[in-house]
Amino acid sequence: MSKLEASGKSPIIIAEVGVNHNGDLDLAMKLIDLATAAGADIVKFQTFSANKLAIPDALQATYQTENTGKVQTQKDLLKPLELTMEMHTRIIKKCHERGIEFLSTAFDLDSLEFLIKMGIRRVKIPSGEITNLPYLEKCGKSNLPIILSTGMATLIEVQAAVKILLSNGADKNNITVLHCTSSYPTKSCELNMSAISTLQNHLGLNIGYSDHSSGAGAAIMAVALGATVIEKHITTNKKLDGPDHVASMEPDEFCNYVETIRKSSISMGDGKKTPSRSEKNNIVFARKSIVASRTIEKGEAFSSENLDIKRPGLGINPMQWYNIIGKVAKRDFNLDEMIEI
Repeated sequence: MSKLEASGKSPIIIAEVGVNHNGDLDLAMKLIDLATAAGADIVKFQTFSANKLAIPDALQATYQTENTGKVQTQKDLLKPLELTMEMHTRIIKKCHERGIEFLSTAFDLDSLEFLIKMGIRRVKIPSGEITNLPYLEKCGKSNLPIILSTGMATLIEVQAAVKILLSNGADKNNITVLHCTSSYPTKSCELNMSAISTLQNHLGLNIGYSDHSSGAGAAIMAVALGATVIEKHITTNKKLDGPDHVASMEPDEFCNYVETIRKSSISMGDGKKTPSRSEKNNIVFARKSIVASRTIEKGEAFSSENLDIKRPGLGINPMQWYNIIGKVAKRDFNLDEMIEI
């Protein structure tokens, strides 16, 4: 049984390395070890060619400027963060050795084809590609499970993207749509966690959450709302140079994050309202029985004047009160003795 199968109803947890390796293979390997040690199911990178990702003068996003302290083009930012074919091969080998699933997000068609040939087990569509028609068509034709991030998107755009995936062969049961706010880090007032329910109601698909918030609060809400996949950035140090480190979790924080999600998932239970195993042991102590409020002689009729309700719950259930009232005592009862009929 795989780790994902063994996790049962617990969400699949993706440790998002992204570009937090900073182009350093040793750092990438360390992050794989950290993700594995934390108990993540998948470790995810990003696969792209900076030349194919953006035109030469495309500026980086505002958050990237704020997080790096540099004003530069997207190509200047991303070129040093590319992973070579050799680096991919070694990263995938490391993941196999550590028993964690390798995944990477492709940002262009060639990168997507490369990852499919490298044996990825699922396709991860980043938020920025949700309006990329040719890209979505290729994802739909991949015959692989698909995870679709929806940052910056409207419900209509999400529905359109899903329609393209389905019309190109994607299995509805193998599509997971992630609610996401593409802001790094995301302010609490912009999390909009209720959108998870909106996506569930309108799409009828598996729903998850790509978490760019601080702490584990949003992830706990996502679990409560039925998220089947949760994704979170991981880093060795939030102060490292790079666009995503500041919105990522350091090792100890990420370990606690994973543990919190697992516990939250267990806490959700099966939804049936019935006493737990430990509660059953307490029923007799917490509930009450119908007892004599004074001495009752044989042949005397039971009434509200000679009956009371007290712990423990070993005798007649007080819900039978009106069935007992008016019946005749078949023997004598002492004060506080449980009534029998």
